[in-house]
Amino acid sequence: MSSTVFVDGQEGTTGLRIHEYLAQRPDIEVLRIAPEKRKDAAERARLLNAADVAFLCLPDAAAKEAAALVTNPRTCLIDASTAHRTAPGWVFGLPELAAGQRDALRASKRIANPGCHASAFILLLRPLVDAGLVPAAHALSASSITGYSGGGKKMIEDYEAGGQPALTSPRPYALTLAHKHVPEMMAHTGLTAPPIFMPIVGNFYKGLSVSVPLQLRALGTTAEAVQQAFETRYAGERFIRVMPLRDPTTLESGFFDVQACNDSNRVDLFVFANDTQAIVMARLDNLGKGASGAAVQAMNLHLGLDEGLGL
Repeated sequence: MSSTVFVDGQEGTTGLRIHEYLAQRPDIEVLRIAPEKRKDAAERARLLNAADVAFLCLPDAAAKEAAALVTNPRTCLIDASTAHRTAPGWVFGLPELAAGQRDALRASKRIANPGCHASAFILLLRPLVDAGLVPAAHALSASSITGYSGGGKKMIEDYEAGGQPALTSPRPYALTLAHKHVPEMMAHTGLTAPPIFMPIVGNFYKGLSVSVPLQLRALGTTAEAVQQAFETRYAGERFIRVMPLRDPTTLESGFFDVQACNDSNRVDLFVFANDTQAIVMARLDNLGKGASGAAVQAMNLHLGLDEGLGL
């Protein structure tokens, strides 16, 4: 039995990738809007309400407007914007977040897709906060390096056009310390102090890695305890791979491969450490598990399907 799906914002990077995932799915009927009616509120409302699942691949304000157009109680909205990630009544679309999250995703008609940086950070910190290894009020910092596809169409065009020397080197941004992912990074880890977060965009298309330094002695813990917290939390998770402590393959090369999860829905977690310090790292495809792949995984769960179908 097929399900109907509509992507509002089908021409954006996330929307296009969702269409690629769904194109191979005989169990999904994709509803499409005529190009000349993409901004026609009545036509969008018709398609939103005709769908079993509607993805909102829109800017925040437009996503809120689209959500208000839905009157059919059967329509499940999966919002890829930042608009609803900490909003009451919306379930955070990260199945691996905690026990019971999958049941909540199956039951909810309002799902907020996680941000790419936030997904990696939350998967690193939530198990450590829950295990008591990192206090909720602990002062943390994090950095993230990501491919330029995370910046959307305009940034992709700028990088692929070439000719701008500034784009050939890594570019830190969000220097006002108010990145839009920070609220969800706090809300879904249990942290009560905002982390100092510095994202960096690099001259490569996709791939993302978040790094969080930990002073083990100050926290009263060990690298082995951190590693065990990850292994315990993510045992049996098909899309989360906990790599060996002080991963020998990475250390042998001497360099970390940010793009090694590209074209997958996988997240790799690492603990690199000495006796007193550690860096925990997560990597993912910012267009896969960091965006469109996560949205399709949430859709599969909501529809009662194998969550890895098509991924």
